[in-house]
Amino acid sequence: MDYTTIATLLFPDSSSTIAASGLLVLRLTMSIAFIRHGWPKIRNLSTWAKAMNTPTILCGLSAYSMWLGGIALLPGFLTGPASLAILVSMAYAVILEISKGFPFIAPDPFQIPQGDYAGPMGVGDPPSWEKALLYVVMAAILICCGGGALSLDNEILKPILLGLVS
Repeated sequence: MDYTTIATLLFPDSSSTIAASGLLVLRLTMSIAFIRHGWPKIRNLSTWAKAMNTPTILCGLSAYSMWLGGIALLPGFLTGPASLAILVSMAYAVILEISKGFPFIAPDPFQIPQGDYAGPMGVGDPPSWEKALLYVVMAAILICCGGGALSLDNEILKPILLGLVS
């Protein structure tokens, strides 16, 4: 495999202004979400692992993939690999939630009679795998489309990799 093929796979072209803007918004939104999702899990790793009934090492890998992946997405640095790490973590969440019998979309909390739902952490939204699946789809889009024109991938990394060809 040559450097041009590697550059194309790692940093797909999405040059239109609308595509670049859309990818920037998607990337920044996911970045903020996963920095915020990952950090509390890192800080409370054993508690989270116990609540998830999952080995601490897997929860650690997941938490760090969320947090570090979110940090990498902010400037668009290695967007594809960062998104893949997040995708794997969220795909595992989907599998866990499906295996527990949770529905794809939970009933709207406003349609549940007062006092009829209290989850493991108290009253809140009923569980579902909808949000985790949406994150899988968002990560897949970034893997397929790259970080966009307004990313370190496109501005610095791709030119460096392509420069190795010449």
